[in-house]
Amino acid sequence: MGLFILQFLVLLGALFLGVRLGGMGIGFAGGLGVAVLTLGLGMDAGAIPWDVILIIMSVIGAISCMQLAGGLDYLVLVAEKILRANPKYINYLAPFVTYSLTLLAGTGHTSFSVLPVIVEVAKGQKIRPCRPLSLAVVASQVAITASPVSAAVITMSAFVEPLGVSYPLLLGLCILSTFLSCALTAFIVSAFFANNLEGAVALQTTEQKDLPKGARLSVWIFVAGIVVVVLYATAISKNVGWIAPVHLPRDGAIMAFMLTIAVCIAMFCKLKCNDLVQTSTFKAGLSACVCVLGVAWLGDTFVKGYIEPIKTHAAVWITHYPFLLAVGLFFTSMLLYSQAATTKALIPSVILAMGLTPTHPHGVATLIASFAATSALFVLPTYPTLLGAVQMDDTGSTQIGKYVFNHPFLIPGVLVITFSVGFGFLFTSMWL
Repeated sequence: MGLFILQFLVLLGALFLGVRLGGMGIGFAGGLGVAVLTLGLGMDAGAIPWDVILIIMSVIGAISCMQLAGGLDYLVLVAEKILRANPKYINYLAPFVTYSLTLLAGTGHTSFSVLPVIVEVAKGQKIRPCRPLSLAVVASQVAITASPVSAAVITMSAFVEPLGVSYPLLLGLCILSTFLSCALTAFIVSAFFANNLEGAVALQTTEQKDLPKGARLSVWIFVAGIVVVVLYATAISKNVGWIAPVHLPRDGAIMAFMLTIAVCIAMFCKLKCNDLVQTSTFKAGLSACVCVLGVAWLGDTFVKGYIEPIKTHAAVWITHYPFLLAVGLFFTSMLLYSQAATTKALIPSVILAMGLTPTHPHGVATLIASFAATSALFVLPTYPTLLGAVQMDDTGSTQIGKYVFNHPFLIPGVLVITFSVGFGFLFTSMWL
């Protein structure tokens, strides 16, 4: 018992140190935790999440090409037009825009560029910017669990497809439940929370950017690539079986198609590939890879060391109280800061604990319904998009309180995840 407590303290200590360091620091601290647990406390090293890291790398490579070609600027321009054309509905449109951008790109960092627009449109309508900003940031996080090219969704699909849930069905359930939860949360925030911004504010206009010639083309190439990814993943699904035998598995297909998209954008938009490393998307992707490497490896090392007692106790609790899985994923993602890392670290153990097999898949609905709870990245106010929203709100309405947890993102975030899990259980009971 004493050794378990010491190992658990090392786990928490590494995560706490990583949160304090911020950014890639959580990945560095995860590696430190693995070293202490294995070399110092005798645990066997867990599995390195190579598949998740490689998916992130390939997707980020394609998005970096689209950004360098001006594609992200084009998407932001479209989003800005939508926001400015309907300013009265900013509380609804802001999360819709960031949700859509994340759904398309597979990374929430795309929302950075529209946060200043959200602030200005809100100020022009005398609406407290913290309302649409908090909704937008949370929507960009939960959309990761619905994006067809996110590492979290691809990883989750690999776990649930042997249990009878195809990739397109998983996507449909996740998109429907998360989108409805964002819409319902936007309604509640608009209806029951103070929105008026006191005092006069100056509305600024954003300077029109001259987009490169290949901006639109890069977006269309990327969208076409995503369509191909979804179609191929559907075709090789065991429940569909359009392609057999399968020479290129789903993970490999995602990587190959994303790299192909990058080649096409680089060629047709005439990019200098050496400039890709300077894009903000590439830098964010590298940071994400380091974070996933450290925290997922640390989590797997600890969990595997106690897999038998976890199986014994988790099976009983989750069988009788399915919502506890969502609670566990919520608090784990709050510390791991990654939907993909949380999925990779916990879901395999949960599947073992619940005794789920292809011949006995009962309980897979609980996994899918709880999946959105891996998006609790807003709880600790240190996530990049959250901090960006705080810094961009010059009215002071978006502030982090002295008690750390009293910030404007907490309530909308908890509502979105609660509704997503609730809708998830409803829809899985209807369709599974």
